[in-house]
Amino acid sequence: MKLDEFILEKWLNPLCESEKNEIYLGGSCVAPLTLEELFDLIGQDADAFLKEVKKMNLGYGKFDGTPRLRKALAEKLYRNVKPEEVIPVHGGAGANNTVVMTLVEPTDNIISIVPNYQQFDSTPDAMGAEVRRVYLLPENGYKLDMAEVRKAADQNTKGIFFTNPNNPTGATFTLEEMNELIDIAKSVDAWIVCDEMYRGLDDEYAPSFADLYDKAIVTCSSSKIYSMAGTRVGWIVCHDPDMVWHLMNYRSYDSICGGTFDEWLFAIAIERVEKLFERSRDLVRQNKPVIDRWIEGNQYLHQYADAHGTTYLVHYDLDMDSVSFCEQLMEDTGVLVCHGDCFNVPHTFRVNLSISEQLEEGLRRVDEFIYGLVEKGVKILQVPA
Repeated sequence: MKLDEFILEKWLNPLCESEKNEIYLGGSCVAPLTLEELFDLIGQDADAFLKEVKKMNLGYGKFDGTPRLRKALAEKLYRNVKPEEVIPVHGGAGANNTVVMTLVEPTDNIISIVPNYQQFDSTPDAMGAEVRRVYLLPENGYKLDMAEVRKAADQNTKGIFFTNPNNPTGATFTLEEMNELIDIAKSVDAWIVCDEMYRGLDDEYAPSFADLYDKAIVTCSSSKIYSMAGTRVGWIVCHDPDMVWHLMNYRSYDSICGGTFDEWLFAIAIERVEKLFERSRDLVRQNKPVIDRWIEGNQYLHQYADAHGTTYLVHYDLDMDSVSFCEQLMEDTGVLVCHGDCFNVPHTFRVNLSISEQLEEGLRRVDEFIYGLVEKGVKILQVPA
């Protein structure tokens, strides 16, 4: 199987480590926590934890995952999930890969709602499955056209694959839209496969597809809104016992089990997840108006989605491809954003809503860069009103 280049990871990650990266606005994780900050936030004794760490057995962890973690995830993050329906894996990427490699066969077709995380699009394509893409469009506020999904679905559709909230636009389904999508999946007996890495930033409880549909498979991880990407804890939620067996079987080929330390630490955090949610929501709530005012004040920038994730997808009206735009932006200003071609959306870039350090200075530099390009005669694109 020959996979396409993983554009986002291969492009963004090396630049993050560059000395030229002075202000990083292109990621999607809420600002990471130190161990000390985590324990202060959740009101636990870090010294007592470290004493326990000294006695930790460094052998293999529990094959099925740390029971404490599975229980915390099921009870704290969902309303219709049992601990035995939670499968811990290595990171969100491990979760998505395990699902795709287990579920999809070369004879299947799958529906990919685009923009999508590349694992849900390129991997089925490389496996020989037919990938039917349904596009979220800026003129529709990046809302899903259910009629297009119905048109794409048939009796050979194995699953509908997407991110919710969407990466990179932040667009999110209402409960009514979730139920309509489930009705479409039921009509052809298809799975719903949803990457929910950015779920949880709204003040009210955000329903998961795992709460609503027996043939839903959802993935998530410690990385994005939980600010603990370094723990590499991911998980899959699936209600179907037979599919759980197959997912666990594939995981045996891939990673055997999770990391004992990672799962233990993340379980402690999830048991007090309200504190993590509060911190992440406060950061996004604080930064969104700053970025909204910045976009409104720049005649060449636009943001179309009602975003509920950690990122905006920002459109720019310059006749310059997004890779060149972002590479030159970093070269000239030291600001790193994520180019929109990572998501097959030209003339865009992704900006993080949850990083406060040097945010306003970074936005000021992007403004200066854009107006500098205009002064140099870069062509202005005509965009719909």
